[in-house]
Amino acid sequence: MSTERTPVDFWFDPACPWAWLTSRWILNAEQVRPIQVNFHLMSLFVLNEDKIEDPEFRDRLHGPVRVLMAAAQGEGEQVLRDLYTQTGNRIHLEQRQADKALMTEVLEAAGLPASYADAWDDPAHDDAIRTSHEEGMALVGNDVGTPIIRADDTAFFGPIVSPSPKGEDAGRLWDYFRLLGTVPGFYEIKRSRYAPPDFT
Repeated sequence: MSTERTPVDFWFDPACPWAWLTSRWILNAEQVRPIQVNFHLMSLFVLNEDKIEDPEFRDRLHGPVRVLMAAAQGEGEQVLRDLYTQTGNRIHLEQRQADKALMTEVLEAAGLPASYADAWDDPAHDDAIRTSHEEGMALVGNDVGTPIIRADDTAFFGPIVSPSPKGEDAGRLWDYFRLLGTVPGFYEIKRSRYAPPDFT
């Protein structure tokens, strides 16, 4: 029996609650299906920079991505898995506002140098953020956001799920997601979101 796992690429912005829920689903699916999830950064700031006028909101949106990219460039992208979990737990589950102090806490919890938090207001990693963002967007087009998932030659925005399926339910959703990807010309399936994100 093969133990080889299919690589799955997942682009996220840590500020997005829907991407967070999707990420928890796919990590649950990883427990019951032979896949290996690799995380990459995209940026809601980059996606919406021409529309964001509030400088404080711009900082809260851009700062966490800068810190995560600094750590990923310094330590390797594999650190994004734990950093995303640490960040998402605080932003989405604990409902805390992202700031430099929170990201310092995230880095320390992940066992990484707190000095990466200095990237919060440093544009040194912005080119790398744009490159990663554009890599994800190039797979799906410009009329979507985060998350983006790629497996083999198929990539989609979403799926958006709330709450996140767990156990075999997560595995079945992955199976359906993969099946849709085998249909030539399949583009979209959608309905209106009638409730806020459910983090249970």
